[in-house]
Amino acid sequence: MSDRNKGIILLLVSALGFSLMGAFVKLSGDLPTAQKAFFRNIVAAVITVGFVLHHKERLFGKKGNQKLLLARSALGTVGIVLNFYAIDRLVLSDAEMLNKLSPFILIIFSAIFLKETARRFQVIAVIVAFVGALFIIQPEFSVDLFPYIVGVFGAVFAAGAYTFLRVLGNKEKYYTVVFYFSFFATVVLLPFTIFAYEPMSLTQWIYLILAGVCATAGQFGITLAYKFAPANEISIFFYSTVVYSALLSIVLFGQIPTMLSVLGYFIIFGASFYMFLKNNKMDLEKAK
Repeated sequence: MSDRNKGIILLLVSALGFSLMGAFVKLSGDLPTAQKAFFRNIVAAVITVGFVLHHKERLFGKKGNQKLLLARSALGTVGIVLNFYAIDRLVLSDAEMLNKLSPFILIIFSAIFLKETARRFQVIAVIVAFVGALFIIQPEFSVDLFPYIVGVFGAVFAAGAYTFLRVLGNKEKYYTVVFYFSFFATVVLLPFTIFAYEPMSLTQWIYLILAGVCATAGQFGITLAYKFAPANEISIFFYSTVVYSALLSIVLFGQIPTMLSVLGYFIIFGASFYMFLKNNKMDLEKAK
């Protein structure tokens, strides 16, 4: 299996993890956004510290990578808080659509900051996938635009974090990167959580712990994926989150997709399959 295809599979797994995370965050009910984000990250920190210690790696990475790790963690923390804010205040599908702008923005960031050339077929596929996402979600925008603006900025910060992941590449182990990010977010969010803490039921505890576990799986997947392949070649597959979220909406919230949503599924899978075929063709041509 080529590195690119490994990246694609990891992104699909990551997308499922983040979709489940969003569902559990929504199910956890009316709690402060910072509190939800705190528990999501402290669970991830506890899980990943075991990986780091098991492999006898540095908990906080190498000295020369601190700026990259800090930048990735800071942008990622802001992105999570903004995304959770949007999830709490919007229809789940609207929040997911806004968050799924991040792969599209990532293509732009990669071209500007990493000088990664986007091929014509990659740009076309990303645009087609974005159109497919709009068919699925059919955003129900209201007069109150603020939560939507927050959701868009959440996607921008997430794309910035993923750009730094690409720069980090193989300079740090993936579990070190995830632990660093989770620990950073936990420390930053702790004062806000203490200040605005709301007591939680057992069910809410379970939901937030599960959100943290799923987020960790998603974080592992995306961190590894961008080590294997350039963002502009595989980020389109992260749009599969939209499909996962639609299925979760049926199972958990009883929301049946419309025919336009089904059309969106085919559009996204068509764009993904088109990218997959083009990338494999390129691999074969290079091998000759």
